[in-house]
Amino acid sequence: MSMNRRDFLKVSAGSSGSLVLALSLPGCASIETGYEEADGSWRPDAWLELTTGGAVYFTLARVEMGQGTYTGLTTVIAEELEVDPASITPTFAPVAAEYRNPLYKLQLTGGSTSLATSWEPLRQAGAEAREMLILAAARVWGVNHRECTAFEGQVRHPNGADALPYGKLVKLAASEEVRHDVALKPRDQWRYIGKNRGRLDATAKSTGTAEYGIDVELPGMVYAVVTRPPRYGARVKSFNGADIETMPGVLSVIEIERGVAIVASKYWLARKAQQQLIVEWNNDDAVTLSTADVFALYHHAADEDAGERERSDGSFSEAAENAERVVEASYEQPYLAHATLEPMNATAWYRDNAMEVWAPTQAPDLGRIAAARVSDLSPGDVTINTTFLGGGFGRRLTQDYIEEAAAVAYRIRKPVKVIWSREEDTRHDLFRPAMLHRMKASVSGKTVTGWHHQVVGPQVLDWYVRNAAPAQYPWSPKFLYNTLGKVGLLAEGIATPKDISAIEGAIDYPYDIANVEVRHTHTDPGVPITWWRSVGYSHNGFAAETFMDELAHETGADPYEFRRGLIRNQPRHLAVLDKVAAMADWQGGAPSGRARGLALFQSFGTFVAQIIEASIEHGNIVVHKVWCAVDCGQVVNPEIVRDQIEGGIIFGLTAALHGEITLVDGEVQQSNFHDYMLMRNYERPEVLVNIAESSEAPTGIGEPGVPPVFPALGNALFALTGKRQRALPLNAEVG
Repeated sequence: MSMNRRDFLKVSAGSSGSLVLALSLPGCASIETGYEEADGSWRPDAWLELTTGGAVYFTLARVEMGQGTYTGLTTVIAEELEVDPASITPTFAPVAAEYRNPLYKLQLTGGSTSLATSWEPLRQAGAEAREMLILAAARVWGVNHRECTAFEGQVRHPNGADALPYGKLVKLAASEEVRHDVALKPRDQWRYIGKNRGRLDATAKSTGTAEYGIDVELPGMVYAVVTRPPRYGARVKSFNGADIETMPGVLSVIEIERGVAIVASKYWLARKAQQQLIVEWNNDDAVTLSTADVFALYHHAADEDAGERERSDGSFSEAAENAERVVEASYEQPYLAHATLEPMNATAWYRDNAMEVWAPTQAPDLGRIAAARVSDLSPGDVTINTTFLGGGFGRRLTQDYIEEAAAVAYRIRKPVKVIWSREEDTRHDLFRPAMLHRMKASVSGKTVTGWHHQVVGPQVLDWYVRNAAPAQYPWSPKFLYNTLGKVGLLAEGIATPKDISAIEGAIDYPYDIANVEVRHTHTDPGVPITWWRSVGYSHNGFAAETFMDELAHETGADPYEFRRGLIRNQPRHLAVLDKVAAMADWQGGAPSGRARGLALFQSFGTFVAQIIEASIEHGNIVVHKVWCAVDCGQVVNPEIVRDQIEGGIIFGLTAALHGEITLVDGEVQQSNFHDYMLMRNYERPEVLVNIAESSEAPTGIGEPGVPPVFPALGNALFALTGKRQRALPLNAEVG
């Protein structure tokens, strides 16, 4: 991803006597960014500021939710700028078109590509800034700039003795012009990239000085809790607001679009009052399905509609007709909650015909639309202050919690913080969609001649477009907001990007099979959904890699050797597969009473192979060990890569063992960690991660550790029990 110097770097001297550099920072998405160098189409900007006092400020266009952008992106720019990353102060970007994702035309963090899309632009930005500082110093000394060097925040004279710190040079550097391409530092000179270094936000998070949304405090702030309908789509019919307003500390009881808000002087006074609130709901438009109804709907849809063809290589129908046998299997995955450590919250303050919002959001420009929707303001009158996020996993791409805070703030004209309880966070989440997969393979002898994958379920964009479309056109009048969303869906794949959330990981499956057909039967039961860590890769990975394991056993082949024979022309897949087999001594087998399962998957540009060793003890699945080989291209900080892979594995194991949101007559049955369980510390397996040495460009790392977990564990349980499990979560039953 290259660009010319004039398009990439603009320099101006601020009135404060600082050097300000605007640089292009492509956005974050689960598919290609769509950035076009040739026509110079829309590019986001991030701001690098060097002050006369020697400070360096770097405004991040991507939020920090534990995935490491705060450290990783800062390290990349610090390497070329020749300063210690710890000397840079990162800040979160305000809402501005310059920070938008160039594909979605939205300012969001997701899709595990923050580093991948920033790698070249940030290095070039740091190199350009360094060169301008060198030019300024050379002019002061009257020497050839090519004989000067930069090191640790200063420019060194050719004599090796004299040096000028950056702070003394910024005013002069602002008037310099680079008249040649600046070479990036060669790999063997890197001092920070590729090295294990502590996280730049570790101290703030360890000492409690990092500000999360839930930490925000403002003068005169009040608190609100919202009672939402038990069934999605229900509306308020009546409530005993007058009675509640007589309770101690209660300031107001307000009906908003999403339910009834109680505003009180203290949070717990609002919660106490909520216990006495009685709401009668109108369920005419509410979801009334139970979980069994959802899957019955999926199976019926699959029978009636073959779906839209998403990939077609050769002819599966001919392969099936000529095959000795056709193997079939169906796989089901439930709705899943996000269960972020920090529950949803936002603080809003309406004053002086404007609104200011403080929130842990993955999409601040959508948050601005959400606030404008429920007030008399235009998006330009709304300021979003992004905080640290206590986990995101895609949940905080949807801005319902900001909409609630803004609606209450608009009514009461005081700074108000809305906090969701854990129960509310679970029951009113927007879930990872439940999905159905129907698989077929044509087999002759030991050869798989055809592969057919029918994906059945909804698309996330249908639910996300409500605020996403207006955020692309913030100048549009609010009465057009809903129309913009409908137009965006109608133009999907034509004027707007195609939503591949249901099929990603299925359409780009790597195995060398001559006849491949992938179809999507679009079916939406009306249960609210949004992005979830690894999105479609999570459910497609389970179906495809479990079925691949079934085919290995169907043909009498070893699962490792079977896969290996089908990816001979995929060197990066093959490398991680061979590496993980060697790490685990696959041929040596598991200890007595245990078994191992294998999975290989690529997501977000990253290649991952996993082997899981498990047993069943006292009626419970026990995961003893996970081996993981990963190729994510050039690594900026191995420690963060390892952390993200390990975290993804635990996240995936949690869902594989415990994750399930169930519905009865439209009502979510789970409420807290006792019935929507997370993996406990005593369940945690030993995790061994091998990171491939690579000079390829960096790829995603926050999510790729998740998808292989489901099939690897399921395949291990099959090897242990002889029972194939085709639905999640997995269980310990042997019969």
